[in-house]
Amino acid sequence: MLKKVRVRFAPSPTGGLHLGGVRTVLFNYLFAKQHQGDFILRIEDTDQTRYVPGAEEYIFNCLQWCGLQPDESVQHGGAYGPYRQSERKAIYSQYAKLLVTNGQAYYAFDTPEELEQMREKLKAVGSDSLQYDHHSRLNMKNSLTLSSDQTQTLIDAGTPYVIRIKINPGETVSFTDMIRGVIDFDTANVDDKVLLKADGMPTYHLAVVVDDYLMQITHAFRGEEWLPSAPVHILLWKYLFGLDAMPQWAHLPLILKPDGNGKLSKRDGDRLGFPVYAMDWADPKTGDLTKGFKEIGFLPEAFINLLAVLGWNDGTAQEIFSLNELVEKFSLERVHKAGAKFDFEKAKWFNHEWIKKLPAKNYLPQVKAILADNGISAVDESFLLAVVEMVKDRCTLLNDFYTQTVFFFQAPDTIDTASIKPKWDDNKQLFFTELIRTFQLTAFWQSADLEKEFKEIAAVNHLKPGELMMPFRIMLVGGKYGPAVFEIAAMIGKEATIRRIEHGLSLLQ
Repeated sequence: MLKKVRVRFAPSPTGGLHLGGVRTVLFNYLFAKQHQGDFILRIEDTDQTRYVPGAEEYIFNCLQWCGLQPDESVQHGGAYGPYRQSERKAIYSQYAKLLVTNGQAYYAFDTPEELEQMREKLKAVGSDSLQYDHHSRLNMKNSLTLSSDQTQTLIDAGTPYVIRIKINPGETVSFTDMIRGVIDFDTANVDDKVLLKADGMPTYHLAVVVDDYLMQITHAFRGEEWLPSAPVHILLWKYLFGLDAMPQWAHLPLILKPDGNGKLSKRDGDRLGFPVYAMDWADPKTGDLTKGFKEIGFLPEAFINLLAVLGWNDGTAQEIFSLNELVEKFSLERVHKAGAKFDFEKAKWFNHEWIKKLPAKNYLPQVKAILADNGISAVDESFLLAVVEMVKDRCTLLNDFYTQTVFFFQAPDTIDTASIKPKWDDNKQLFFTELIRTFQLTAFWQSADLEKEFKEIAAVNHLKPGELMMPFRIMLVGGKYGPAVFEIAAMIGKEATIRRIEHGLSLLQ
């Protein structure tokens, strides 16, 4: 590649960051880092009616959590700013008017009511298209149907107008997609998109082309839902800067609902009980909270990993990838054309694998915060670290650490005696009474020592250790779960172990 690779992600600050958006960031980031290039974050806030306060900061927070930091952005600076489109308003107008001067765009003065009337007329005659295009524009109020004097009079009078691209029918627009190959479009099926709105703000179509040119973007990766807009963008590149200046494009496959029927949406997540946003998003208008992957207990390493393999693989059976491994192995050639079904159970599997894979110290602060939220604070950090290492193989989400560790810090609130009573008898009562006395006298408190004493007492009383382990576990933790029971006893200490056995016996008498 002759030019330095420069890629961009250009979100609109309108709400939560969908996992599909994060995957687009990831693929951009991987490609840039693989080629020693730059990853740019550009805020597309030209539609001020949809702007949501706090959404921009939220986007940056999400990417920081994911470990996908931009090289240039509103926050990071750079030589190609401003990186917020609302601050670039004056730039776009000159390009839109240049297109008008060159006959490639035109002024349109139609009111919303007139546009609705146009659609109703087209609908009444059974038209296949209700668009503002090369057919319908002939009957509308624009600089193609008005004289130049009439047009200027309306502009001088302050009549609101938009600028639309003029799409000529009978042409074929083509480009080569890095994933999909050559794609052709018939301009007869393309409408005259608005480029500049009545408030002077550009639409996405004009802004994305102008900004990609001025910011020297070499590769543009976006979702396949943007494919229908491609002919408009290609024509704008052709008219304004020449096709040689256009970035190489790749349209990424959609992330689909679990059943494969359509694009995964927030509504699907609400319905099926899993998040589709990277982090919690609180709507400032409604106060509604939408849960994110971070807050339900996902590690960023797992989140990035699961997104990477939604529509891509490295050609092997490998599924677990670190970010560095992804930078090394990622290639657009192995990105699939077809959409990828989202499987939340598989997503949780990735998280479980990463919890097991990483040292407990990597996520100890999160576990500490989870325990504190549940009333367990002032915990010795070295003790907590040992506990977390002991139970991490049993945790799928970080929030599972509360259930799997709480009994190390406090006696269980309830004891599942119902699971003990059916096979409980006097011999077992005597066994645990004797076990208490032995534990009181023992000078050693290591798991191996405790297990040896436990089994020796069982043998003397002609009892099978297997029949005694489950009651012992329930007395210590409250239920039939947790790591090796003698490890638990060793960790919680002699006094706590004896107290819990005594409490359990009192409930079984």
